[in-house]
Amino acid sequence: MRTRAILCLVIVTIVIVTSCSEVGYKEVPRYTIEQFMNRTAIMGGSLSYDESRILIGTDRTGVFNLYTVPVGGGEMTQLTFSDTSSIFPIGFFPKDDRILFGSDQNGNEIYHIYLMDVEGEITDLTPDEGARSTFAGWMFDDESFLFTSNKRDRRIMDIYEMDIVGFEARMIYQNDEGYSPGGTSNDERYIALVKFITENNTDIYLLDRQSKEVTHLTPHEGDIAHYPVTFSVDSKHLYYLTNENSEFAYLMRYDIASGKKEKIAEAEWDIMYAYFSRSGKYRVVGINNDARTEIQVLNTQTGKPVELPELPDADITSVGISRSEKLMIFYVNGSRSPSNLYVLSIETGQYQKLTESISPEIDPENLVDARVVRYPSFDGLEIPALLYKPHQIKRGQKAPAVVRVHGGPGGQARFGYNSTVQYLVNHGYVVIDVNNRGSSGYGKTFLKADDLRHGADDLDDCVYAKYFLETLGYVDTSKVAILGGSYGGYIVLAALTFRPLAFAAGVDLYGISNWVRTLESIPPWWEYYKDAIYAELGDPEKQRDYLMSISPLFHADSIKRPLIVLQGANDPRVPQAESDEIVEAVKRNKVPVEYIVFEDEGHGFLKKENVIESRKAIRAFLDKHLRGTDPY
Repeated sequence: MRTRAILCLVIVTIVIVTSCSEVGYKEVPRYTIEQFMNRTAIMGGSLSYDESRILIGTDRTGVFNLYTVPVGGGEMTQLTFSDTSSIFPIGFFPKDDRILFGSDQNGNEIYHIYLMDVEGEITDLTPDEGARSTFAGWMFDDESFLFTSNKRDRRIMDIYEMDIVGFEARMIYQNDEGYSPGGTSNDERYIALVKFITENNTDIYLLDRQSKEVTHLTPHEGDIAHYPVTFSVDSKHLYYLTNENSEFAYLMRYDIASGKKEKIAEAEWDIMYAYFSRSGKYRVVGINNDARTEIQVLNTQTGKPVELPELPDADITSVGISRSEKLMIFYVNGSRSPSNLYVLSIETGQYQKLTESISPEIDPENLVDARVVRYPSFDGLEIPALLYKPHQIKRGQKAPAVVRVHGGPGGQARFGYNSTVQYLVNHGYVVIDVNNRGSSGYGKTFLKADDLRHGADDLDDCVYAKYFLETLGYVDTSKVAILGGSYGGYIVLAALTFRPLAFAAGVDLYGISNWVRTLESIPPWWEYYKDAIYAELGDPEKQRDYLMSISPLFHADSIKRPLIVLQGANDPRVPQAESDEIVEAVKRNKVPVEYIVFEDEGHGFLKKENVIESRKAIRAFLDKHLRGTDPY
């Protein structure tokens, strides 16, 4: 079977190679990681009550802080000045200039909700020490908001309502069943709840706040995913996503009074979300179209789509409609440009770019667009991926390459700007960003194809990415490294352990080395996701031997290739011990290994100075072990 798959690989890639070869040689300047990171990452987008400003979070100072941007264009105004923990925007208050934001402590993910008043004074609204609180939406009457908190029991995220006058919080649902909130009706009577049975099997429940009853809306057999997304503005219907009798998620409507269900919208890919503007005049739908975000906005009064701007080499990745329904704010993102914020007048169709995120020292024309490619794996299963080819590869030359593996499991390599990828490509590395089996976005069968097969089938999908690179003609497959973070970091360690000669080197960012320990030490607020996690990965009590068999730490004596490991000391998902112990094990093999720990980071690196240090180290490691040179 594997031999036949390799033969298929050569045949299938003929058309793909022709497509990729259209990208001709061009000499481009080599940019430093400092230049790549001299950009502004942006998140959020809450309009002020008078619709004159937009609240965002950016890392302009090196750490995420709050800023406002004038709707008419102009300079940002900085509101917070943290130089340690990142501050993430929640939004303006509906009727005044007060602000809510969230923050944890250096990446520990124990978030609190904070109030900033009009004078700039900050108050912790959820001060319970050690408790995690997350915002769950404004109530329609603008007098309160919902949030979840595990202050009663660290394992359980109960649902609370907090008024915005005295800021008194009261529990409205003791969540002993472990549901996640999925929206509140405008009349404030109903709250949609979702129960995770497994990653591929979820149920929707409806909490009636008047009767206190919880109704099961989606009884079913087998693996079917259901997710509540929004209520109708008249509170009579619940809209939800499901993949029942389909590979992909589509939009349904549930009539609360009668129980009638009706299909509303579907696409050839997963619908990711849907929501209505405040009066219901517009419906926004997001579609995961082959790793790109496709936005559709429908005028529900006319039944006609709203024309969105066509922007070259980029996609509109999110849309927000103002309370007046006169303005639309949206983000635009492309392979060669970080996300930028735009505002559009719905009445006139005129739009304006409000931010410029990319470094002024970098010409986007010198960066590289991602290209969708597909290749057969060992069993013939088609694997999607994004391919980045450096401009500066001359005809007849062969370049080193990096196989990149996303996090998850269940994540997806998607179109959009990635400074690490562009940095490596700019310095001559071919990068293939793999959507191995188990990735989302390609149907429910593909998503669950790696369940209890981790470190085997999904790993071989990544190995076969290397075989695909060989068919391109411009990759030196003796110089291919594998790189990934979180679950992708596990695949890196698995590759070096279980396929020890497949890759020339490995780059592991906070990856799992011991599944038994990681699954036994998951954060307490994930208590009610345990069954779903165990169903996919394995139960550390019942399947201990299996988990040890796929854990690189217990087989580390097989590692023969150089490794670099990067870890955040405050990581609540992948404890630092995961990295400490694999590094020590590799040292015992007398194999080159480098190790960097960031004391002020968690699961992923947010501070610019740390990102710069980590990317410098990664490129130096790759240059040394793939090229035999030291760039510094």
